[in-house]
Amino acid sequence: MNQAAIQLKQTSRPKLGVFKFASCDGCQLSVLNLEDDLLALGQALDIAYFPEASSRMEAGPYDIALVEGSITTEEDAHRIRSVREQAKVVVTIGACATTGGIQALRNWADVESFKQVVYPSPEYIQSLRTSTPISEHVHVEFELWGCPIDKGQLLRVITDLLAGVQPRLPADSVCLECKRRGNVCVLVAKGVPCLGPVTRSGCGAICPSMGRDCYGCFGPMERARTGPGLPPNTASLAKQFHGGLQLIPVEVVRRFRGINGYAAPFKQESERWGQK
Repeated sequence: MNQAAIQLKQTSRPKLGVFKFASCDGCQLSVLNLEDDLLALGQALDIAYFPEASSRMEAGPYDIALVEGSITTEEDAHRIRSVREQAKVVVTIGACATTGGIQALRNWADVESFKQVVYPSPEYIQSLRTSTPISEHVHVEFELWGCPIDKGQLLRVITDLLAGVQPRLPADSVCLECKRRGNVCVLVAKGVPCLGPVTRSGCGAICPSMGRDCYGCFGPMERARTGPGLPPNTASLAKQFHGGLQLIPVEVVRRFRGINGYAAPFKQESERWGQK
């Protein structure tokens, strides 16, 4: 069992802090969308710091820190270290916190040129050249994927931690969710470039269930083996996009370089096709 989970179980009413970095707030809204379950959690947890939900802002230390958003400024980089020092368990929530988010598209571009185009006084904009996940700056105990996260998965992680149980979330592909829902495969039947075969489950296959392609908002899946999960076979899917669906290389790049484009398997595949 994870040592952090054991420590939380031994705490009478663990203290929770929710922190925001560069993001749209959607994952914090997923916390609020727990509704009645959030009331129950409020009985088991001391929700001490959650600016999106309350004016109460109690200082740390915290037993659990939920962190939304990526690191995009020097101030962010300093602040996340402060959060880490105050928290026993850090759980990143959402694509921005786990992979840098859609704003990580800047990592392949010239940020200074963006500033010149967007802002009338770009000299006042202080930002890093890259948008990076929380794990590139501090140690993270658990990651919740999604854009936004699934509130059921969030509830499961928190209740597992409170019970002293090692949280375990599915890392298999969206294809399995499609099978469970009886969906016709949009990649095979419609010939659309669906990322479902290489994207982790958790969303309930929302997009394929509506007849459209998955765009990878839950990040790369893992191929289970005896040991740690292996990365998805992005090379095979990219080959199908290009050879079977006739996508030109730049279109293949765009498929992988989306919401979770900076996740290692997607990043590496997009860069391979970016050289073609």
